[in-house]
Amino acid sequence: MDVPAVPAHSEAVLHVSGLRKSYGGLEALRGVDLDVGAGEVVALLGPNGAGKTTLISIVCGLRRADAGTVEVDGLDALARTAQVRGRIGLAAQDTGVYPVVSVRHNLTLFGQLAGLERRALRTRIEEVAQALDITDLLDRLAGSLSGGQKRRVHTAIALLHRPRLLLLDEATTGADVETRARILDLVRRTAAEGSAVLYSTHYLAEVESLGSRVVILDRGRVIADGDARELVAAHAVPVVELSFAGDVPPALWDGRIGEDGRRIRIPTRDPAATLAELLPQIAGQQLTSVEILHPSLEAVYLALTGRRYDEADSEPTRENVSGVAAT
Repeated sequence: MDVPAVPAHSEAVLHVSGLRKSYGGLEALRGVDLDVGAGEVVALLGPNGAGKTTLISIVCGLRRADAGTVEVDGLDALARTAQVRGRIGLAAQDTGVYPVVSVRHNLTLFGQLAGLERRALRTRIEEVAQALDITDLLDRLAGSLSGGQKRRVHTAIALLHRPRLLLLDEATTGADVETRARILDLVRRTAAEGSAVLYSTHYLAEVESLGSRVVILDRGRVIADGDARELVAAHAVPVVELSFAGDVPPALWDGRIGEDGRRIRIPTRDPAATLAELLPQIAGQQLTSVEILHPSLEAVYLALTGRRYDEADSEPTRENVSGVAAT
């Protein structure tokens, strides 16, 4: 199901402006601006430590901002947290279900907390259970479920009250292929029904499959915002990456060299022609691998940051003094 395009005049269900947050000396958010309209999916993309979880935690009132504004449906989410909370559905990064009661009891409890009355709650439980294929699990203890099944229940809880704003933070981490497909389909369906969806992930393939608007967060800043295809067209060209057992040959120093001095990356419109030109210069060298990075969101990230996405993801996540990860 394709998510309908949001008109330019569409109301911003979520409006974030100048948002800042630090943990000790670490700036987790550095003036983030972001709007998500009704019926829109925004994929919040960034490696671990980029600031995605910090942003989502502030929006839903779990952490305080140092500066900036957050509005949900026109309400000040930083000052009127209790009023805003009922408009938000959150599936946080850590799976939150009560293991000693059934799936049905989990859904009933959270539905009641969200204000759903008995008959409406029963109906809604059946609807989300069917959408996420957990109907056969409703009477099982939540603690007996697999990791993927718990993820589906966790997501179902966030959807019970038909939130105006759905926040999914790394919703498919550790999930199996079927669970990932179910959650992505539900993301599309939820937006098509009129909710605003902010979908945080560090999986590039998921973002590309959604075909949604993409906001790339890197080191606490928004470095790109737009339709995935438009970002690729604007920023990405093929890149030839050569890796060597030793240092990059001096003749190739005019290219882009990795931090360890053993890789060179050359943006080019014609990778085959570029490789043909380079062959005389690398003959006899300790070449270990050749890789061509085709236009993609990874190529966009490389063009904007000078780093490959998997390199950024491997950087250690720093923590504040209380031990809360600034992710």
